[in-house]
Amino acid sequence: MNSNPEWKVTVADASVGAEEIAVVGDVLASRWLSLGRQTRAFETEFAAALGADDAVAVSNGTAALHLAVLALGVGPGDEVITPSLNFVASAEVTALHGARPVFADVRSENDLTVDPRDVERLITDRTKAVVAMHYGGYAADLEALRAITRARGIALIEDAAHAPVVPTGLGTAGTVGDIGCFSFFATKNIACGEGGMVVARDPDLLARIRAMRSHCLTTDTTERMRTGGASYDVPAVGLNYRPTEISSAMGRVQLGKLDQDRARRRAVMAVYRKRVPLPLPFDGRPDDGALHLAVALLPETVDRELLRADLNARGVQTSVHYPPSHQFSYYRDRHGSTSRALPVTEDIAPRLLTLPLHARMSDDDADFVADAVTAGLRRAGRG
Repeated sequence: MNSNPEWKVTVADASVGAEEIAVVGDVLASRWLSLGRQTRAFETEFAAALGADDAVAVSNGTAALHLAVLALGVGPGDEVITPSLNFVASAEVTALHGARPVFADVRSENDLTVDPRDVERLITDRTKAVVAMHYGGYAADLEALRAITRARGIALIEDAAHAPVVPTGLGTAGTVGDIGCFSFFATKNIACGEGGMVVARDPDLLARIRAMRSHCLTTDTTERMRTGGASYDVPAVGLNYRPTEISSAMGRVQLGKLDQDRARRRAVMAVYRKRVPLPLPFDGRPDDGALHLAVALLPETVDRELLRADLNARGVQTSVHYPPSHQFSYYRDRHGSTSRALPVTEDIAPRLLTLPLHARMSDDDADFVADAVTAGLRRAGRG
């Protein structure tokens, strides 16, 4: 992800090496590039890592969320509750089907996951599903959310894009709700360039998702190539959300490296928690999740863009996760999303700053970032 040669530390970087290069070469040599043996092996290995019975690989994380709402039959007149402090994908796949995304607040400055109490307040007779996003790789309060949704007969979708193979008190993230959705985008813990995965508690629901991944064709290309057949039926509407064999082969290697890479992320966060002179959300939690994001919370006296410019000049790349979805013009204009205040989100979002965190960082890199933040704060309004 280091596209600027002047960056000394990038906000994210894929941990890709000789093994990924080798397996991609093997796939290219095989000349079978889409939805084959590598994909099936990746599904099986990923499901085993989660403790799930099976999984369906897809082309990206948004495709995973889209298949989730499709499989649940979300449509016009329905509502889906989702945290505003999230990437916009969960809202857009809802709106795409004529349903209304209903934006929920997060819990606090130290817990940026969706607030179950706010979710419960927002439920109406039109609510079809609730999205629990595991922000930064830290699990949302699944116990409370599962109790709320089960009591009301509402589906719980886990947006686990940040949280592959993260244990929770109720099971691995993504396996507690009705459907779990994962992303293997280039910046994620498991980085395949693009890619995603879906798991579901109900095997019939997962079978429906598997069919919809490839146009609901009754026989897929692999089977037709193997048997020489050419006929198939289409009993329902589907899409082309197939992954490539290249991304699946990479995913298998990345899954095998996950513990090692996460240990490096843990070491970087230990430096940050010791040396960065800012609150770091989720501090003090007994679990450290997937360590996907290192997010700091700025005081109101600091100009975030001035600080980002200062860090940029020092060679430290930063980002913001996320601009609140309810404030985007599409959702504001079409869904009246600003008619209801989200006080915690609206207070926190302008003060969030994402610092570099990835498995290619050394402790010296983390010290460099901490020093740069300390110096930058003096110039940006604090100290």
